[in-house]
Amino acid sequence: MTFEKQPINRRFYTRDTLKVAKAILGKVLVRRTPLEVFTGKIVETEAYRGTDDPASHSFRGKTNRNEVMFGKPGITYVYFTYGNHHCLNIVTERTGIPAAVLIRSIEPLKGIETMKRNRSVEKIIDVASGPGKLTKAFQITREDNNIDVTDSSSNISIHTPVEEKSFQIVQTTRIGIRLAQEFPWRFYIKENPHVSKRKI
Repeated sequence: MTFEKQPINRRFYTRDTLKVAKAILGKVLVRRTPLEVFTGKIVETEAYRGTDDPASHSFRGKTNRNEVMFGKPGITYVYFTYGNHHCLNIVTERTGIPAAVLIRSIEPLKGIETMKRNRSVEKIIDVASGPGKLTKAFQITREDNNIDVTDSSSNISIHTPVEEKSFQIVQTTRIGIRLAQEFPWRFYIKENPHVSKRKI
């Protein structure tokens, strides 16, 4: 899949978090390492919105861990969870409004064989079908926190495909959280096999 050379601009991420969570579906995540470039199509997301979302890391205010969420949009928020994997989020809305979109699943496009080795799996379907899986496949860690994805020189950026194909979006409740389970803030591309879990 070919994509625009310049990353998506900051204005895209300044919008309402739920709008960004839907609009970013189908876009291409690019991860640059010293040895290889990985790319993949974003196929599943979740929205987390500060002050009115008890499931958000920023719900109780700013901390050293979540301070990136309070900054400018278009920045990565990467955190370590459950003691074994990282999660990649992109900060949204205006500076000072703590919100972000979790990238839940990706359809691998480039660097697939290395991604399989990173994940110790054989099937492409198992490479990045979940937030912890995709960060391991793309070699994303806490060191990749606070990166500007709108900057073409960054080692993580997000781009618009040259030819965007139409698709249907499924909206459901979020997965793997204890609070605000009723919020329908999870979005994924219908019938895409790389989605972590289908729930209609």
